[in-house]
Amino acid sequence: MDSGLDFDAFYRDTSARVVHLVYASTGNLTLAQDCTQEAYARAWQRWGSVSRADDPLSWVRTVARRLAISQWRKDTNRAEAHRQLSLVQETATISPERVVIVEALKSLSAQHREVLALHYLLDMSVEAIAADLGAPAGTVKARLHHGRKALAAALGGKEAHHG
Repeated sequence: MDSGLDFDAFYRDTSARVVHLVYASTGNLTLAQDCTQEAYARAWQRWGSVSRADDPLSWVRTVARRLAISQWRKDTNRAEAHRQLSLVQETATISPERVVIVEALKSLSAQHREVLALHYLLDMSVEAIAADLGAPAGTVKARLHHGRKALAAALGGKEAHHG
């Protein structure tokens, strides 16, 4: 099969999940979309080697997360970033329930947000998350446990389901 077609299928099948992961981690849909697009552009440029990696999706997720972290570090005015976020209109691909969860996730630490997003939004196992983050499985389990407790407190009485 043509490598361009392989990449097209890879992008089509995985890009929405990467957007959701970065969105859940940052709380900023525009940033999530931009970082995801850039990560896939970089994957396309290196598709010959990325496609042969053990887990091309993990490569793209890592690049997208690092781009988001880099952009976050550049943002010195959080109030302005928050104001801009409130102006963003949600797209039809982001459900209202997911928006409620992301709002609650924004109150958690970055480590808790990340493992919860990987586990519940991308349905990754503890072992897969540990491999993806380069952390021991026990650390991932602890972050999931404490993250769930913090998320439950942040959600309060709000009804939310993960998708």
